[in-house]
Amino acid sequence: MNDQSKRQKNKGGRKPKTDPCVHRYVFRLNDNDNNKFLSLFEASGMDNKAQFITSLLFSREIKTVKIDKGTVDFYMRLTSFYAQFRAIGVNYNQVVKLLYTHFTEKKAAAFLYRLEKNTAELAVLCHKIMELAHEFNSQNLEK
Repeated sequence: MNDQSKRQKNKGGRKPKTDPCVHRYVFRLNDNDNNKFLSLFEASGMDNKAQFITSLLFSREIKTVKIDKGTVDFYMRLTSFYAQFRAIGVNYNQVVKLLYTHFTEKKAAAFLYRLEKNTAELAVLCHKIMELAHEFNSQNLEK
């Protein structure tokens, strides 16, 4: 009798669930609906289609993350422009200080005149970049 009670206690295998999912529903989709369903499922990032469907049915919040490569690339380039402008500003201050310490005022003024022309071109370029950024934001952030 001892042997039989030991065998019944240790059945092996998976532990039974406390609330198993036993109700099953079946529905069919046409090609268009199936493509739409699959695109929503992929956008959700979930691993299980059944969990995705139940979360839709019971109005649980589904988060979809859409990454636009163009927007990310634009942001990265804009960030690098910002870093370059900061470096130019630091170098500008260093150059002006060195001009006044190592050259006469006449030579320093001549070099500063050249530097002013280049700075004006840089300012025009900066305004064009800012216009492009505003245009890009208005096109992409409204979506």
